[in-house]
Amino acid sequence: MKILITGSNGLLGQKLVYLLKTKTNVECIATARGENRINDKQGYIFETLDLTNHENVVSVIIKHQPDCIIHTAAMTNVDECELKPNECRLNNITATANIVDACKDLNTHLIYISTDFVFDGTAGPYSEEDTPNPLSIYAKSKLEAEKIVSESGHPFSILRTMIVYGITDDVQRSNIILWTKNSLEQEKDIRVISDQLRGPTLAEDLALACYEAANRKATGIYHVSGREVISIIDIAYKVADYFGLDKKYIHPVSTAELNQPAKRPLKTGFVITKAEHDLDYHPRSIDEGIRIVNEQMNAK
Repeated sequence: MKILITGSNGLLGQKLVYLLKTKTNVECIATARGENRINDKQGYIFETLDLTNHENVVSVIIKHQPDCIIHTAAMTNVDECELKPNECRLNNITATANIVDACKDLNTHLIYISTDFVFDGTAGPYSEEDTPNPLSIYAKSKLEAEKIVSESGHPFSILRTMIVYGITDDVQRSNIILWTKNSLEQEKDIRVISDQLRGPTLAEDLALACYEAANRKATGIYHVSGREVISIIDIAYKVADYFGLDKKYIHPVSTAELNQPAKRPLKTGFVITKAEHDLDYHPRSIDEGIRIVNEQMNAK
């Protein structure tokens, strides 16, 4: 089975490459804009790919004719998307349409990574049957891309997820775990949102779900996240407790007080029963996830 990954330099992309290169039944093609930033260059093919360039997308996909594409690449900075809507549309909607168009003569299974932000946060945790109501330009772009994939005529899986955490090879991409740890170690005061609830997702768990969706040829929408639905500030407190850092530097702030350009849903979280049943999905707890991230940092 040939699996092509978009966004292979990102957190999920890197975890997927490392996972797929261990699978004897998979030939992995990793693609990203720019050079390959994965430390291990063996066991897979790498192609530079600009998803916003239709000709480039068609060329790479026709060359490799993948059985499955796991589309992880996206513009994910929610506020940046709000301030740069045209760039958001290009990277999240046009890029997805380019992939679908390039696959028109291939029986390619499309796996699209989406977000809990397609919901408005008034009735979480959400199941796959709940009706989306996106609040931001970012969220609307992801929902529109979902529609492009689901109406493509190809077999498809849409995996919605949230607050994906872990570390990349260069440890440069931040997330709630790393940001909290680094800030508290430097005794920096940090303002952490107290009124948003999410189900934090370990990147390795999400990568496994993507592989299972490909391997089992699962189709439809799946909610894939951590099982625990907790506030952002409680995640920060857990990080402080695990690393023995002082919580006095953590200051609660409400979503309204932050006054960010893009609206966020307050309470999401997912019902993950369908993924557990169809994809044999068993997410690690947030405490276990923090331990795993710490082990990976110590191994660097």
